[in-house]
Amino acid sequence: MTAYVTAALRSAHTRVAGRPWLVDVALGGGLTAFDMATLSGRTPAPSTVGVLLWGLQTVPLFWRRRRPRTVLGAMTVAFVLFEAIDPVPGKTPGPYFLIFAVYALARYAPAAVSVPWSALSLVAAAVTDLVGGRSPVPRLDSLEPITATTFAAFYVLAWLLGYGRRRIESDAGRLRALNERLRVERETNARQAVLTERARIARDLHDVVAHHVSAIAVQARSTEEVLGDGPALADVTRIAETADTALIEMRRILGLLSGPGEDAGPEPSLAHVDRLVSAAEAAGCRVTATLDPSAGAVPSAIQVSAYRIVQEALTNAVKHAGPTDVRVALRLDEDVLTVEVENGRAAAAHRPVPGSGRGLIGVRERVTAFGGTSHIGPRPDGGWRVRAALPLREVR
Repeated sequence: MTAYVTAALRSAHTRVAGRPWLVDVALGGGLTAFDMATLSGRTPAPSTVGVLLWGLQTVPLFWRRRRPRTVLGAMTVAFVLFEAIDPVPGKTPGPYFLIFAVYALARYAPAAVSVPWSALSLVAAAVTDLVGGRSPVPRLDSLEPITATTFAAFYVLAWLLGYGRRRIESDAGRLRALNERLRVERETNARQAVLTERARIARDLHDVVAHHVSAIAVQARSTEEVLGDGPALADVTRIAETADTALIEMRRILGLLSGPGEDAGPEPSLAHVDRLVSAAEAAGCRVTATLDPSAGAVPSAIQVSAYRIVQEALTNAVKHAGPTDVRVALRLDEDVLTVEVENGRAAAAHRPVPGSGRGLIGVRERVTAFGGTSHIGPRPDGGWRVRAALPLREVR
């Protein structure tokens, strides 16, 4: 039974909290009705003006949320008029109804506004009671029901309650805003993590799979030239076309996967450069590789990037130049690892495999990530050069 009552009260509180105007109607209307009802049984019957002035003191509470300063001023003026005119002799409410307006002002207005306005209202109400003889001279040791000292105590209590509620709501608002910002940041970080992973997958697909598919396409075309019009030409042509189609579809997939984010590739090392050289030689290139023995001791992050740069340069050489002379050089000069890959002119009758340019962008991104420099472009003799300098100090 207790749980049922608690749930019902909580549900009622939620409904009322969602409709604040109901509270204002209940407070303003309820107090006004109560005020006027207290005069109904008096003998002699009070005048209509007296009843209206009596009820007018609480009517402004209807607007206590939207116009708290105006409400306190209006209620204070109504109280002063009632006390001055004295339409109901012997009947005085004192300024206790004003504490509702003081509370509203402290809750819905800044302290710089609520403090002086509450003080002015207190002074006006206390002076009115003192001048009219309805309140004795205030004494610090007196807490009689109707004294200026009691008025001040109730004013201060109402202001402290309103100001405390304002602080609580302000802190709750800041916490809600902070929670919302954290939620947005969490979602942003999650999206960024997804984009980073997609970029890593796109880079790995391009660096690893595209290299071998390009080699297949180049070798198939080289075989076409050797076979001439032989019976196996159709099969070899189909292999070359299939490889081209695979590259086109892969570029389409890479376009879907790619996005902003740092590269997080696999962990090859410079000890595996010979695999790249072997793949290029299998495609018909004549490769000369020079690897500084001390380069194998550089940090693994540098080795990964250097390996990928060599892989991209050799892939481009195979795709765009075909069987040609290629020179690969990796040397360590003090704190800089220099990677250089050069290839000669395109072989006669070579048909280049279409590219997307994504690989060279990846090379520049890798070099920039280490604060290095890169020079990529054609050679004077018609070949191509990829040169990258990777400073080791950035990872030590």
